[in-house]
Amino acid sequence: MTESAASPPRSRPLPLWKAVWKLVTFSPGYYLASILLRSIIFGLVVAGVATLNRAYFNSLTGKAEFGWNPYTLAALMLGVALVRAAAIILDITAAYTFFFRSGALLRKNLIEQILRRPGGQAIPGSAGDAISRFRDDVDEVVRFVSELPFSIGSTTMIVIAFIQMLGINAQITFVLFVPLVVIVFMASRFIGRVETLHAANRQAAGSITDFIGEIFGAVQAVKIADAASRLAARFRALSEIRRKAAVRDRLFSEFFQALLSNVVSLGTGAVMILAAQSLRTGQFTLGDLVLFITYMGNVANFVLQVGFNIAAYKMGRVALQRLQTLMTDALSGELVQHGPVYMRGDLPLVPFPEKHPSDRLEVLDAHNLTYRYPENGRGIAGINLSLRRGSFTVITGRIGSGKSTLLRVLLGLLPMQEGEIFWNGEIVRDPAAAFVPPRCAYTAQVPSLFSESLRDNILLGLPEDKVDLSGAIYQAVLEADLNSLDQGLDTLIGPKGVKISGGQRQRAAAARMFVRNPELLVFDDLSSALDVETETQLWERVFARQGATCLVVSHRRPALRRADHILVLKEGQLVAEGLLDELLVTCEEMQHLWTRDANNDPGFQPRVK
Repeated sequence: MTESAASPPRSRPLPLWKAVWKLVTFSPGYYLASILLRSIIFGLVVAGVATLNRAYFNSLTGKAEFGWNPYTLAALMLGVALVRAAAIILDITAAYTFFFRSGALLRKNLIEQILRRPGGQAIPGSAGDAISRFRDDVDEVVRFVSELPFSIGSTTMIVIAFIQMLGINAQITFVLFVPLVVIVFMASRFIGRVETLHAANRQAAGSITDFIGEIFGAVQAVKIADAASRLAARFRALSEIRRKAAVRDRLFSEFFQALLSNVVSLGTGAVMILAAQSLRTGQFTLGDLVLFITYMGNVANFVLQVGFNIAAYKMGRVALQRLQTLMTDALSGELVQHGPVYMRGDLPLVPFPEKHPSDRLEVLDAHNLTYRYPENGRGIAGINLSLRRGSFTVITGRIGSGKSTLLRVLLGLLPMQEGEIFWNGEIVRDPAAAFVPPRCAYTAQVPSLFSESLRDNILLGLPEDKVDLSGAIYQAVLEADLNSLDQGLDTLIGPKGVKISGGQRQRAAAARMFVRNPELLVFDDLSSALDVETETQLWERVFARQGATCLVVSHRRPALRRADHILVLKEGQLVAEGLLDELLVTCEEMQHLWTRDANNDPGFQPRVK
């Protein structure tokens, strides 16, 4: 089964307008409420205030049109202000609820798609860059959608204003609206540059985030290599690139906004001159002037908003494209696929991995497993293996021989380029989905731990009352270590478990496997940070598990001695397999590995004479 056969067909990138529609229909009630409320706030209320201002000042000069006195008009203005205040409160609720629901939907869909991909290729770039996209690009897309109701509400005001002002003085009205046409023209000319600079700024920001993340994960290596000065120099270089990109982006954005503002200001000045002349000749009343002045600022803001919306559209399109690159094999519409986001109430419980008869492992066979890394062509080729229930199989070899790669291909963490896997004789078409608890549990060479309590790192959401936590701790030889921790299982272990030792981190990861009671236990050099006594004790307890089937990457003697089958890899090829005593006689590579291990321990007694 090849990777291409398992991959879904690629589709064209999702257009921004389709993403907007999907987000709108995800929360239609909140979005329609936001449109209605902003039409009231920025449309009807503004028009009402302008009309009442006109009537009020006309009444002061004895030219009242409705026969209302100033006190009645003042009371009406107070009522309009109260309506506006109530609408603003409701709009904040509707708009922010839509914003956070939409952002949660995009991030949830991104995570789901990433988790469906082989673990070794979950994201196309770096983790830091992915974090930048999760944080900034999602907000960019959702912000564009969230701002559209403001434009719709302002358009309501513009239509009413245009009709009212046109009825008063057509010449001044057209002069007031000329900047709108000019700004649309200017935006169409400059918007491509805005998009280019914004994309460069986003990319530079992602590089900085990625580098900072790498620093946090390699503090010890930096100290050992005494590379702090070179690291600082690299950080300064990336920061300079980021600074220049941000300055260009911000400078052009500010230039664009200043250009728009100046056009609006020139239009406003022309309107004021014409209005003053009309007022002097009697063609304008004081109320008419006040109405124009009231609308003038709002029309100017609307004109600026048009330009900003065009720029925001381009920025949103850049952000959407960056998000879709995180979903390399997914269909374009899956980014905005509707689904639950759990914004209120209790979060759903983590599903408990109940065992079914089909989960029981009798035999696991793999044929012709092949994977070559695209960047260097290294990897594994044509590997066959067979595991029987209760067996203890060890994969060994030199560094770079393909041991970890073999495990990751078998478990679906890297995509098979060739090969087939069978569980009890039935083909496994999606290893990444199949080799999970309760069928299988895996501990990587460097376990992934979180900045939570030791208890939470072991359970990872499983209900404690449904699992044997104390039994898992015992099997991982971790029970004695709890006494040395300040708060036992509730001790916070820090990012990546930095507050506990390397051996404790490995055994915590082992306990996380044991607590799920899987059929197949897969260890990638689990005991590399353990002393011989602890390692021996750990394997004894693993063997005490009823029906335990283990696939282990190791070069350590306790594991090799206990193995009932050993696979010897060299340069991605399976060069020998069998029992230890046989391999020490027949396999030169195994002899080399065994001798090297013996040289590291002068007191070691070889098994062959």
